[in-house]
Amino acid sequence: MLEMEESQKTTFSSSTRRQNNAFNYQDHSGDVDDGYGCCGIALLVLSMFIILITFPVAICLCVKVVQEYERAVIFRLGRLSKGGAKGPGIFFVIPCTDEYRKVDLRTLSFDVPPQEILSKDSVTIAVDAVVYYRVQDATASIANVENADGATRLLAQTTLRNMLGTKNLSEVLTDREEISAGMQVTLDEATDPWGIKVERVEIKDVRLPVQLQRAMAAEAEAARDARAKVIAAEGEMNASRKLKEAADVMSESPNSMQLRYLQTLTSISAEKNSTIIFPLPIDMLSNLMKK
Repeated sequence: MLEMEESQKTTFSSSTRRQNNAFNYQDHSGDVDDGYGCCGIALLVLSMFIILITFPVAICLCVKVVQEYERAVIFRLGRLSKGGAKGPGIFFVIPCTDEYRKVDLRTLSFDVPPQEILSKDSVTIAVDAVVYYRVQDATASIANVENADGATRLLAQTTLRNMLGTKNLSEVLTDREEISAGMQVTLDEATDPWGIKVERVEIKDVRLPVQLQRAMAAEAEAARDARAKVIAAEGEMNASRKLKEAADVMSESPNSMQLRYLQTLTSISAEKNSTIIFPLPIDMLSNLMKK
């Protein structure tokens, strides 16, 4: 319940930040559209006049198309255009004053290069991971950061080092899901102002030094041998107890020993052996010794 409440709080706070960013962009773009100045308005009027004069040809330069998975962020006279990102479909630009940049909204993935990390118990390990992310706010990914992809990659590397630097080797080997979830939350919160949504983080491999691998293998082998010896000793102890119980039962009836001899002969003859050994009862020897 506590984890669900924390996740709900995190989701609510991130959505609130995104809404605030969207409102700020809308308000800012509205102020910008009204504040081009005399020179800006003159350039806009001149551009529209040129488009009207060369209408059949200029329409090819004014009409742009973006795919379903793309958005176009338009800068008019160097400022964000009103209405946010355009698309999908057809949108219009003014060739002389507008500049647009396409943003891909599909989920992307990249491999975090192997990082040499010193764990909390002073063990050097090499860890690599894979990160899945996508752009959820095209305007923020263009206006707030120079290179959203590069910044996300570098942040993933540093986050991986920081997260694993506070863990012991046993925790790194056993709690991969918990570490991946913590990295995903940390990256998502850090990249939220950039318009990036980190969907998933997975630790691919943890490579240990060769000497440490040999030491761990020797320790595991010794533990297995110790368990095997304990199990064998317990089996012998249980078998001896059962044999003692069987001997007590057979001592009460001398004929039972003869039946056991016959069963042994039957099992020997079933294997088609050429030599059959008849056991000599010890009672006969004891009688002869007495005589």
